[in-house]
Amino acid sequence: MAAEVLVRRGHADLVPRWLDAYITRLDTLPSPTERITEANWQSALSEFGRIGDWVGYFTEQLREHPWRDVLAIWWPRLLPGIVAGATHGVIRVSHALRTLLAGDESAPALTELAHGLAWWAGRSTGVPGFAAPAGALGSAQALEAMWRIPIQQGKVADRFGQLGPEFSGSLAALRPAEDPEDARSRLTDLVTAATRKYLTHGHGSPVLLVHMATAPNAVLNAFPALPPELWAPSLDAAWAASAALVATYAPPVGAPRETLPVAPDTADPAVEVLGRAAENGDEHVIKFADTAVEVYARTGDPDVLAAALRVGLLLGG
Repeated sequence: MAAEVLVRRGHADLVPRWLDAYITRLDTLPSPTERITEANWQSALSEFGRIGDWVGYFTEQLREHPWRDVLAIWWPRLLPGIVAGATHGVIRVSHALRTLLAGDESAPALTELAHGLAWWAGRSTGVPGFAAPAGALGSAQALEAMWRIPIQQGKVADRFGQLGPEFSGSLAALRPAEDPEDARSRLTDLVTAATRKYLTHGHGSPVLLVHMATAPNAVLNAFPALPPELWAPSLDAAWAASAALVATYAPPVGAPRETLPVAPDTADPAVEVLGRAAENGDEHVIKFADTAVEVYARTGDPDVLAAALRVGLLLGG
């Protein structure tokens, strides 16, 4: 994922060094145990021990069918489990799709999509208390009004275990999308709001709160590869994932703005932010900077670039 960003953003020369550092953290892929089929796939969801089976399944599917057809079938099947691996499943799939959408349909690109889908399926995890949007709030308003769990301590499972009716009510307060284009607009607004929010609230969990912005951005960047009828449910799932991270990890009160970084005062601050992220080398810093620069290109808001700098500071930059 981070390597894809480095290449796309003009820092391909740093990829070998980044890979040398990252590869030591990887585990061996589990061996296949039982073939996954159309008849038994549901029982294999969330079974990370069967990731080898999932890789074999998606490799076979992408060899026999166009990747867009496979995606159209599996995106809605996997969407309810969007929290997979703290949303890394959907993020990895999205980075693979960016390569494919750019015209690279090579075997390595398809292999990466197969592994991304397999990881998402093997780690499939839903948002507790999911409720479809049925209110009147815009994305930024709903994010600001998000309820918080009483005790923001413990592991993800402990925190998600506190998500109940109050959280469902906050989820439902979002206005539902009227049509696919409205879903795109609403999701764009969510990415913008979540990126800004990291600046003041990211210290609550410097790594996990990165995903409140990068996960919905991953879904947004997947839209060109998806049938439009999947855009509204994708907004709903991305909103639930982002909101759950805010509810469980973002402190109710943010840090004072005057204590936080400001965007670089350079001719091209976006290039500066990307360069700093690339030199930092942390995968979350790199992916958040990529999202922040996209938001900056749309909005011109220097605070989203400041948020990217804060990620780097919080994660050892």
